[in-house]
Amino acid sequence: MSVMKKEMDKYRDIDEDELLKKLSEEELQRLEDELEELDPDNALLPAGMRQKDQTKKNPTGTFQRDNLLAHLEKQAKEDPEQEDLVPFTGEKRGKAFVPKKDGGPHHGECDSWRPKLEELLSILTLSSYCLPAILGMHTLMSNQQYYEALASSNIVNKQGLNSVIQCAQYKAVPDEEPNSTDVEETLLRMKRNDPDLVEVNLNNIKNIPIKTLKAYADALIENSVVERFSIVGTRSNDPVAFALAEMLKVNTTLKSLNVESNFITGTGIVSLIESLQNNTTLQELKIDNQSQPLGNKVEMEIARMLEKNTTLLKFGYHCTQQGPRLRGSNAMMNNNDLGKAFVPKKMVDPIMENVTLEPELEEALASASDAELCDIAASSMTSISFKPGTQRPVAPSVCSAGVPFTSSEEAKASCRNTLCTNDCREISTMDEHVCK
Repeated sequence: MSVMKKEMDKYRDIDEDELLKKLSEEELQRLEDELEELDPDNALLPAGMRQKDQTKKNPTGTFQRDNLLAHLEKQAKEDPEQEDLVPFTGEKRGKAFVPKKDGGPHHGECDSWRPKLEELLSILTLSSYCLPAILGMHTLMSNQQYYEALASSNIVNKQGLNSVIQCAQYKAVPDEEPNSTDVEETLLRMKRNDPDLVEVNLNNIKNIPIKTLKAYADALIENSVVERFSIVGTRSNDPVAFALAEMLKVNTTLKSLNVESNFITGTGIVSLIESLQNNTTLQELKIDNQSQPLGNKVEMEIARMLEKNTTLLKFGYHCTQQGPRLRGSNAMMNNNDLGKAFVPKKMVDPIMENVTLEPELEEALASASDAELCDIAASSMTSISFKPGTQRPVAPSVCSAGVPFTSSEEAKASCRNTLCTNDCREISTMDEHVCK
């Protein structure tokens, strides 16, 4: 047992009430003053709660403001004034201020003829400025006119002007008009699955509640029409990003999503990228210019998940580190290359008319989508035999991994096209296969 605990045990059985009964009235008052909670630094509290009572005198009466002001005025008059160190003599120093006189009756005429003069100067040719330039009247020329004449190499004075000349007046660019999208009406149209509502643009609308933005994300789950959704500068945060991530796992129509210039942190961004593992239709995602930097760890996680995605073609974010920036750009390049090499189903159907397939494979190909056909073409895990006398379809000049063929033997060994079973009788060129 520690020494401190032994000392504290002495006071456990003490009767506090008995001790208080033994104290005198003065000691009780001192104890009350010590236990009273005062805050001398809080200027908002009245004086009685900031400090202890300084006197025990009884109050003389209620507060009377008029009597206090009269007493202060009387005290100020009775106090003698302090003499100035430098006596005032009333002497004036410096130059007296004289206001400028009116310019007379012709004072306002300059403003009336100046627009006419500018209109006349704007239609003058280059040779018309020679006389004012020779006479030194440079104020008739503007900066832009002088440099245009200097560029034409037909001007004599190429050493600059010795006086101030008029600058070109540029027209102010008008501000962009505010977004006129009706938030509530657009949300209702999206819930009704309006066939005319293909794009939803809520950019720079500052007063959209977070609850409404989450309602948009929930509406996109069942919507099958909207292809582009943009909420740039709407003060969206992580709850909105989480709702959009859940939407991307289910939605099969949306192709473009823009959430730039918001308050989404790294956690919300990672949830959006993770949802792309279950989405094969989104082609464009923009997440740049958030309120706080994502950091190296988040950027590396984004690059890692982008490498697993094969459908995203455009990714709008500039990584601060070179490593994830290079990995992300390479992933987008690979996805774009795969998109260019993708063969639609309508182009494959005429070729498949001359091919004899196994019953199970024929049934699977009939119900396969374009993306599934592309995966089947890359894997080449099935056996396909052509009808006798049918010329084999054109073989690619590169294998599925993107490596170009250098010889017919290498082409025969490396070709992974579904329509090639490596049983060709002869590969005379790189452009055709002739089957047995």
